[in-house]
Amino acid sequence: MASLFEKKIGELKGVGEKRAKLFEKVGAPTVGALLRFYPRAYEDWSHPSPIASAPLNVPCPVRATVLSSPVESRVRAGMTLYKTTVSDGSLDLTITFFNNPYVKNFLVVGQEYLFYGKITGGFLHREMAVPEVCPIHAAPAISPVYRQTEGLSSRMIAGAVGQAIKLLPDPIKDPIPEDIRREYALCHLRFALENIHFPSTMEDLAVAKRRLIFEELLVLQLGLLHLKSRTRQDIHIHTIADHSKEFFELLPFAPTNAQRRAVAQALLDMGGKTAYAMSRLVQGDVGSGKTAVAAALCHSVVRSGMQATLMVPTEVLARQHCQSLRGFLEPCGMRVALLTGSLTPAKKRKLLEELKGGDIDLLVGTHAIISAGVEFKNLALVVTDEQHRFGVSQRTALAAKGENPHLLVMSATPIPRTLALMIYGDLDISVLDELPPGRQKIDTYAIRSTRRERAFGFIQQHIAQGYQCYMICPLVEEGKSDMASVQEYAGMLQTRFPGVTVGVLHGKMKPKEKEKVMGEFVDNAISILVSTTVVEVGVDVPNAVVMLIENAERYGLSQLHQLRGRVGRGPVKSSCILVSDAQNEEAITRLKVMCQTSDGFRIADEDLRLRGPGDFFGTNQHGLPDLKIANMMEDMETLQQAQEVAKEMLSQDADLSGDAHRGLRAQVRQLFRQVGEQGFN
Repeated sequence: MASLFEKKIGELKGVGEKRAKLFEKVGAPTVGALLRFYPRAYEDWSHPSPIASAPLNVPCPVRATVLSSPVESRVRAGMTLYKTTVSDGSLDLTITFFNNPYVKNFLVVGQEYLFYGKITGGFLHREMAVPEVCPIHAAPAISPVYRQTEGLSSRMIAGAVGQAIKLLPDPIKDPIPEDIRREYALCHLRFALENIHFPSTMEDLAVAKRRLIFEELLVLQLGLLHLKSRTRQDIHIHTIADHSKEFFELLPFAPTNAQRRAVAQALLDMGGKTAYAMSRLVQGDVGSGKTAVAAALCHSVVRSGMQATLMVPTEVLARQHCQSLRGFLEPCGMRVALLTGSLTPAKKRKLLEELKGGDIDLLVGTHAIISAGVEFKNLALVVTDEQHRFGVSQRTALAAKGENPHLLVMSATPIPRTLALMIYGDLDISVLDELPPGRQKIDTYAIRSTRRERAFGFIQQHIAQGYQCYMICPLVEEGKSDMASVQEYAGMLQTRFPGVTVGVLHGKMKPKEKEKVMGEFVDNAISILVSTTVVEVGVDVPNAVVMLIENAERYGLSQLHQLRGRVGRGPVKSSCILVSDAQNEEAITRLKVMCQTSDGFRIADEDLRLRGPGDFFGTNQHGLPDLKIANMMEDMETLQQAQEVAKEMLSQDADLSGDAHRGLRAQVRQLFRQVGEQGFN
């Protein structure tokens, strides 16, 4: 089986150089990859309907005899129709094909075929356009439907898959050991591959699918657990004393019970009572106070004579965190420094010398922290914020800056339990399920663009009272789509709101320009801030009480929730207005969910259900390989079983080098190449 991943797709009969490129485009560059290119759906041809009683506008098969040879008619340039009439003995059916001259040779008058498609029309006259057609003697019981691209039809893919299955070795070596297959009632790999593509019955399909889902999740868990084990070593554990009481007494506000609980849980991990360094995820909703939790832990680390570091994905967020942490820690005599890619060589050289000498207690920065030359004197705590935006290799590189440091993962994006279990595996999890006092529910409304002027009137009322507003636009430059650019939109607003100061913020601005604009917004020198999603991780502006998001359908639920969290940070009732003319059902569902709830965890669950794990974060940098067949909302029980098997397997064979596990080892390496990881070396 492994050798088939080395066999180029172009070696199959009928797949030339041009078509091979189309197979590569859909993700099947080799024969082995094609066998793992599973159908996206199935057509059940096993129960044909009489034409008279077939449901309208629903795909279904009918069994009929061709009564007349297809007649060609040109309707316009580039469009030719081919029409024929078929009958099942009780009612005729008109069949139409577009731009398909070959159908005249394929359909033989007097022969019987199965036609699969949507029937339209009335009681006496019915039609079917562009059906799938198969001679009655060759018709499958269940036909696979593959994700296709222009020039490469599902039928072409099925033909190539049929060839690929014939190339499977006999016997095929199953990567899942026999004892595990027996325990979990899993079929053999050959049966699974044959029946996921060409099942004889729906029952066989279910058996094949269950086995392949289990295998995919097992391979994923083996890879993730192996990667995490690199940082879990029972040597040189930094023992951190609990100084949280002192820290809390210095705060100008009372921490929530959830914050106190998270700090206590983490310090218990770091207290040296176990043989492992801490590996803990702290997740909470927008504004739940994760930064204060991180500050409390950094305080205890520095009080214990060691250093800490915090890595974040963007410079804007790094500067915000640095400012916040300085406010928490510098009154205690602790030094907080900022390292980003824009630092001048001279300043960077001086900072690195002080860091290596131990004069810097806490280093905050972007991925520049993991670059060569950054050395700590005694790094004991690594904190990452917006963890999902970093790849696995980046997180590993950061931990390597110290000798087995404690790890704290923070996420302002509430992560469904299913996805947290996948990505973070054996990390302990602390949930900040309380908001600090004063945070109010944000009223959210979804409107059509025809009501935008009414929304502007609502905004004008608040500006007249001295409050501020965010306006979110998706693009920076004009001409890329039908959406207004930030600059163009800001110009329109300046005309619409005469005498009101309008500011612009977007990701292509220099850091100093961003800081200047945000500083003016914080100082209320700007009343309306027109921005891209960079404000998703911006500074707090309690006086901003309204947010309007244009083209709201362009964002995922979790991102909309993050954006909405920029308002409602003060004592005044705040509102979020979602502007969208979207017609598709999924977009409308997302906007309804936003209006119905402000619970970030419920929103995250719905986002995962709608978009799946591959698109959940809107980026491929989260370190999670794409899954081909498993569904995180439906396969939770299988995921848990696979994780148990993976832990047991690694406890017995840590590098999967045993004969029984070599097939799985190869699959782990194959899967994790997607995210730039080699898995098992």
